[in-house]
Amino acid sequence: MYEKRIGNVLGEMKKRGLSQLVVSDPMAIWYLTGIGIEPYERLYALLLREDGKHALFLNLMFGERETDIGKVWYTDTDDPVALVAERVDPAKPLGVDKDWPARFLVPLMDRFPGLEVRLGSDCVDDVRACKDETEQALMRRASEINDKACARAAASLRVGDTEKEVADRIRSYYKEEGSEEPSFTLIVSFGDHAADPHHEPDDTKLKPGDCVLFDIGCKWKRYCSDMTRTYFCRKADPKYAAIHDLVRSANEKAESMIRPGVKLCELDKAARDLITEAGYGKYFTHRLGHFIGVTDHEKGDVSLTTPLVAKEGMIFSIEPGVYLPGEFGVRVEDLVLVTKDGFERLNHLDKHWSLVGCE
Repeated sequence: MYEKRIGNVLGEMKKRGLSQLVVSDPMAIWYLTGIGIEPYERLYALLLREDGKHALFLNLMFGERETDIGKVWYTDTDDPVALVAERVDPAKPLGVDKDWPARFLVPLMDRFPGLEVRLGSDCVDDVRACKDETEQALMRRASEINDKACARAAASLRVGDTEKEVADRIRSYYKEEGSEEPSFTLIVSFGDHAADPHHEPDDTKLKPGDCVLFDIGCKWKRYCSDMTRTYFCRKADPKYAAIHDLVRSANEKAESMIRPGVKLCELDKAARDLITEAGYGKYFTHRLGHFIGVTDHEKGDVSLTTPLVAKEGMIFSIEPGVYLPGEFGVRVEDLVLVTKDGFERLNHLDKHWSLVGCE
């Protein structure tokens, strides 16, 4: 599996005229080697070369790791950049990923004043964007757990609950289902807090008439889920219920267009046009979606400006929203997998609005 992934990255490097690439994103290194390390301030990098003489740079503090890739060990008293320099060809362009700290890159460039450095992240990111069957299965399972946790959380809501209490409840549901942890900071928003797309739970208590927004996700064997559902506590203001229906329709419109070859910007435009035609365009304040995998936001998005085209195996979110400051907010989000002739929705929880908190 890892040999194939590295081979795919080498293919992308060749397309871009790169014979060498430094990969430093720990998640990308895990994807390519199966080795998971949090290096903190220490140098941790994988050098990929077209001649197959790859090298994984490791501090002895990281401990022994199993891999077929050549390991280059160093200690805290060594100069790890010098070890990288020994294996770089300064006469050829060097690709580096977007996460390699300047504290390592700049000294390397100082050693080779004429070194041509190129941003090479896409060589890995484009490969990661299309999930293989194993990854797809893991993400289905992560979304299945997310569906269950969201349904349980909605059913458990009672007037007087605080946002923090509900978020803690969701985390406990994840643990009961065997999930490792949330895939991001859980968003539980009551009332006008839902107008802040990235609101963090606080001690606000649930009241009748509040909208309730859950934007939640968990990890299953490192792979992330992400979903948003919006409800109403005991009663729904007709204006807000109509906006919910509008946002759900925008979500469904965009999803109905998904197939290999479609421009992702067209998905954003279709959802945005629907919301704009209803008079709420200026309140849809973010892109339609983002890519996801071993991190909750991977490279790639679904926006008006993206040049990306849907390919089989891509997994991304479709999440239109409308946010009325000081009043109300709604978002409806699914994860979708691009299939050979269309798409598969990874979330199966009903996305129509419903009433919660009814004792």
